[in-house]
Amino acid sequence: MGRQRSIFSLILVFVATFLFGCGGPTVAKAPPTYTPSQLQKIQEYSTEVIAVRDRGSELEDLIEKQDWRRVGNFIHGPMTEARLAINYTASNLLPPEQKEARKISKDMLGYLVKIDKAAESNDRFEALNSYSAVYADIDRFLKLLPETQPEPVSES
Repeated sequence: MGRQRSIFSLILVFVATFLFGCGGPTVAKAPPTYTPSQLQKIQEYSTEVIAVRDRGSELEDLIEKQDWRRVGNFIHGPMTEARLAINYTASNLLPPEQKEARKISKDMLGYLVKIDKAAESNDRFEALNSYSAVYADIDRFLKLLPETQPEPVSES
């Protein structure tokens, strides 16, 4: 019986050593950050999105005037380029923001299709609703972006 206790104790020592050895302290990882190259690309592509956002009243005026040909030109031109810029920017964002940016791009495409269909059917109300949703998506996307302005250099 004494021999069994020593073998049992020895097995427990090995098991405890193994468990403590494998379960070592976890090393805290630094949060992911942007590289200068990523920040440069984000800034480059985001300027296109900002330019389209700033032209929002132009699209609204075209819808109000029911100038459907120009509405189509606008959504197939600058708006599509802005959506592509969102896609290009998304690949340079951190993983949580990438997921949200891709969702925004997908939602934006749906609203652009709705504007296009509303233009085909001369539905000003639907076009204005989708216009509002597109620009809300653009604003949501811009809030995901990191601050890309260089930090001021302090003179010593």
